[in-house]
Amino acid sequence: MIRTVEAVVDQQGRVHLLEDVKVTESRRALVTILDEDPRMIAGEPALLSEQALAEDWNRPEEDEAWSYLRLEP
Repeated sequence: MIRTVEAVVDQQGRVHLLEDVKVTESRRALVTILDEDPRMIAGEPALLSEQALAEDWNRPEEDEAWSYLRLEP
């Protein structure tokens, strides 16, 4: 099974997993170094803009514009 877990690599190159990983025996792993500050929460920009977007999305005009996607029983 292939699984992706979040980790932080410190300045000494040590990898710190942000969640527990259980394996039955040793496994190979790949590490991708992202050009992001590890203190930034994944998805944070989307969360910060949610309220502003909701004001636009939660309008009757928007409901009408997307009404053709509704699943009618």
